[in-house]
Amino acid sequence: MTAAETKDFDLIIVGAGPAGLCAAMYAGRGMLHAVTLERGAPGGELLNTDLIEDYPGFASVKGWELAQQMADHAQKFGAQIDTATVDQIARTGDDRFTVTTIGGPTYRAPAVILTAGGTPVKLGIPGEKEYAGKGVSYCAVCDGAFFKGEVLAVVGGGDAAVEEADYLTRYASKVYIVHRREEFRASKIVQERAFANPKIEVIWNKTVPEIVGGEKGVQHLVLEDVHTHERSTLPVGGVFIFIGFKPNTGLVAEHVKHDAGGYLLTDERMMTSVPGLFAAGDVRAQITRQVTTAVGDATTAAIAVEKYLAGWRESHAKVPV
Repeated sequence: MTAAETKDFDLIIVGAGPAGLCAAMYAGRGMLHAVTLERGAPGGELLNTDLIEDYPGFASVKGWELAQQMADHAQKFGAQIDTATVDQIARTGDDRFTVTTIGGPTYRAPAVILTAGGTPVKLGIPGEKEYAGKGVSYCAVCDGAFFKGEVLAVVGGGDAAVEEADYLTRYASKVYIVHRREEFRASKIVQERAFANPKIEVIWNKTVPEIVGGEKGVQHLVLEDVHTHERSTLPVGGVFIFIGFKPNTGLVAEHVKHDAGGYLLTDERMMTSVPGLFAAGDVRAQITRQVTTAVGDATTAAIAVEKYLAGWRESHAKVPV
């Protein structure tokens, strides 16, 4: 393929996390000519998660194993998964979408399901960028094994932060959880597991205004009390930041209605304010973001796309292509 080529499909699915793979499976079952675009290996955030324990039918399954099974299942029904980095999704004058990729072909279809997930939110403090990959990480599963015997810190208080702190104790000698409030937002079962782990210590009501290091990487964190503003230092060999994700919705050239956090608003069919553009999974505004909700969104979106395309074909039957 060359960058100048244009490939036509019924449906383009952007992202191959749980939502994208589920949508691809249903598109295959619906006999749609569809393609799923993913810049890396299929699986999305599943590849950054050690154990999945809240997906029906799997009491406990490795993230990468569930990702592989989902990809295999989708491909069993004929799903086409192309490795491509999407640059932009734009609607054209003929009621189609053009999806351009970096250094690759251009894809065109009447419908798009956006399942591009999100990217980690940064603290935006001195030392964070300087020591990225040198002690600063956003993925415990990816980097935890590099910190055997180290004292580590996790910044955050949601499910991801507390779960990943527990995961890191298999490598670290001690893990501090630094949280700016006096209670976690994480679910009770996740909290109980962390509190029962003798390697975990929680530091409440503290923020991290700076990460300090040297030639070999991170050396300590600067902590600031949220009430007194008193500062102290916490010696650590690495810090894992889990303070949220920002939805990857900037790929869409046209304005799409969204909430205050940038998550796309959809109707009951998962269609956004842009006709033919559907959203599923972590890019969509909803109460919770789990694997189960991602695949539920995707199921609805893929089936809704079938109905949308039937109407689209009828309305464009006499329009020259």
